[in-house]
Amino acid sequence: MEASPALSRIGLAGLAVMGQNLALNVAEKGFPISVYNRTTSKVDETVQRAQDEGQLPLFGHYTPREFVLSIKRPRSVVILVKAGSPVDQTIAALSDHMEPGDCIIDGGNEWYENTERRIQEVSNKGLLYLGMGVSGGEEGARNGPSLMPGGSHQAYSNIQDILEKVAAQVEDGPCVTYIGEGGSGNFVKMVHNGIEYGDMQLISEAYDVLKHVGGLSNDELAEIFAEWNRGELESFLIEITSDIFRVKDDLSDGFLVDKILDKTGMKGTGKWTVQQAAELSVAAPTIAASLDCRYLSGLKEERENAAEVLNEAGLKEEVGSLANGIDKKRLIDDVRQALYASKICSYAQGMNLLRAKSVEKGWNLNFGELARIWKGGCIIRAVFLDRIKKAYQRNPNLASLVVDPEFAREMVQRQAAWRRVVGLAISAGISTPGMCASLAYFDTYRRARLPANLVQAQRDLFGAHTYERIDRPGSFHTEWKKYAQKSNAGVGALN
Repeated sequence: MEASPALSRIGLAGLAVMGQNLALNVAEKGFPISVYNRTTSKVDETVQRAQDEGQLPLFGHYTPREFVLSIKRPRSVVILVKAGSPVDQTIAALSDHMEPGDCIIDGGNEWYENTERRIQEVSNKGLLYLGMGVSGGEEGARNGPSLMPGGSHQAYSNIQDILEKVAAQVEDGPCVTYIGEGGSGNFVKMVHNGIEYGDMQLISEAYDVLKHVGGLSNDELAEIFAEWNRGELESFLIEITSDIFRVKDDLSDGFLVDKILDKTGMKGTGKWTVQQAAELSVAAPTIAASLDCRYLSGLKEERENAAEVLNEAGLKEEVGSLANGIDKKRLIDDVRQALYASKICSYAQGMNLLRAKSVEKGWNLNFGELARIWKGGCIIRAVFLDRIKKAYQRNPNLASLVVDPEFAREMVQRQAAWRRVVGLAISAGISTPGMCASLAYFDTYRRARLPANLVQAQRDLFGAHTYERIDRPGSFHTEWKKYAQKSNAGVGALN
């Protein structure tokens, strides 16, 4: 549609694929939408798509002023441009034509502190602001994403009806909720992406063990993942993994997955998650392991060289000798259980990071509600998120998913299989850093007493950092060397 007969209900600026798809989704739900892009060909392309996809009420505009003035007040404008300075430039171009009470919604993967800065900056002009995480990729944007808006509650109320129609729909409502104040929406999306890193790493490790220790073919792997997707592991990532194993290469013989270079890219949200975990003193080893693996995957030439050097030094591959005596059926079932238990630990780490940040910033995040809005539309959507939601409904102050009675029972039932898989992988020389990190996290968290007493003693000896005791209150410092010398003298006298 070219000229808008009446004012649009909402506007969207930034028409790369995500922006186009989200705009078409809004229009398809019956909300007239104005769109704008600096490159005018993108505006024409989007208008044409709106025509082709059902004469949708979408209207193209070619200048910031014309675009802003085509929207009904109080105006709501979504911007979907590259994070960082492009967002500031877009805000500057649009806000010149906006009026107090109007709202800007940034739908990009933005660092949460940038959102908090912009909330302050635009408030000087009387404008409202939302930083909204959008998950689900291109398909989600078009057909129903998971939306995580944080910032001005008034701004959310202005477009709540639109967001609730546009979001993915699950049996207990649309996959959107008001997250909280400030940059909470961006922060929650960042942690979602960190959990996604962990999930993808754990799935790749399950694949590695099944392929190299179990000797399974791509056809068998496709069947196994399809079967897993009918049970407790049912999720978007398990489903697409099954699909990937079925795709034949159209440029040569064999399967496409085997021709893909083993170097993983990344955009930065995983790194931010691990940095925030460190800042807040929250252990997130599974997510950190997944990030380390992406870094190591980038060292392709170094790894090829290391394989050669260590082979020449006499390193023998153990995989072949182990694979011969393997009970495939048992291995497949063990890997399924190890993957599930590892995933629980990864999600527990993500939720604990969200809790720590929520306390620090006073966001008052609702963890059950976060699990609910991740049940549809987003990349980590999974059936077991419903169980996470119920765990937080049972106990909103749950210290960790690991100690929720239901999840605790499942971890205990699966731990033997989990240990077998990790042990087998270690014996075979196959790295499973995500599964190992999850298991170490579980084993550390469940022990009432750790060897940290020795570390504290060392810190007190070389740095006089003091220590506490288990049998009386207060801080203590010991002249360890003096007592050690006395003891040695005593030993010497005895000899």
